[in-house]
Amino acid sequence: MEYRQLGRSGLIVSCLSLGTMTMGGKGNFAKTGDTDLEGAKRQIGMALDAGINLFDTADIYSAGASEEIVGQALKGKRDSVLIATKARFRMGSEINDAGLSRYHIIRAAEASLKRLGTDHIDLYQLHQWDGLTPIDETLEALDTLIRSGKVRYAGVSNFSAWHLMKAIGTAALKNYIAPVSQQIHYSLEAREAEYELIPATLDQQLGVLVWSPLAGGLLSGKYRRDKDAPEGTRQLANWGEPPIRDQERLYDIVDVLVEIAESRDVSAAQIALAWLLGRSGITSVIVGARTDEQLADNLKAAEISLTSEERERLDKVSLLPLIYPYWHQARTASDRLSQADLSLIEPHL
Repeated sequence: MEYRQLGRSGLIVSCLSLGTMTMGGKGNFAKTGDTDLEGAKRQIGMALDAGINLFDTADIYSAGASEEIVGQALKGKRDSVLIATKARFRMGSEINDAGLSRYHIIRAAEASLKRLGTDHIDLYQLHQWDGLTPIDETLEALDTLIRSGKVRYAGVSNFSAWHLMKAIGTAALKNYIAPVSQQIHYSLEAREAEYELIPATLDQQLGVLVWSPLAGGLLSGKYRRDKDAPEGTRQLANWGEPPIRDQERLYDIVDVLVEIAESRDVSAAQIALAWLLGRSGITSVIVGARTDEQLADNLKAAEISLTSEERERLDKVSLLPLIYPYWHQARTASDRLSQADLSLIEPHL
């Protein structure tokens, strides 16, 4: 297992981390999996044996059941691992039981600590933007949690680039402890983060955690052109993430993944994960699984190093077009672009 620094922080995390959305099986999250405590103990044990030191959950996952299971499964191991969780979404029926207000964030953190059975959260992430709460109120609440010792580091998730930069700028202006990372949706099928979120990461020296790196299983190699989706998958369960806007492009990507995987006698999922692990700015890729077999397969991705030719094939089949203002920058500003700029534009020059 490779270990990487989380942005400009001093925290070191494994390049693969374990996602726990499949643990609990309550409500709508049952569509992603229903791993119980015994199953969680097995999977967490597998992850630990592979060298993973970061475990990612959220209060909303199975209405808190995921956090409870993670906390119980990590008993006796807490001091040797890192726990990341999130808050923002509705956790109760009262009007203030959602959002990024100081009221909700502090209550949510204290509730997560109780469910996890721990006295601190290593990485506390804002799960989504809240356009109604002033960002300085949100950051002050995170600053309070960090200075009190209940949270070690703060991060954001699913922010747009201007949301991200507004948070960073406000933290600097107000002298609050700034977020050190962002958790984003990024895969061969969904490369939109390369337009602004990855360049912002490189420019601001943030850590990046990637969720749904296999596009909800679409990049596992099980979804093929002119074939029905396999039984027991998120797509048949109408999970709805990620949205597929170009079905033929998806199948083209999968075709290349399968060809490379077969030439190496590994799974397409391992190739898709290895591609992400080699992308600029990526700190850790979050893997999760409905079964132990899926997890064991995903963990092997850390051992794969793609050749430049393999990367070029995958880059080419999945490359997104330059939208404005980037096509204009490519045409008129290529003599004065930073490495952050070039992370998007260079393949088009």
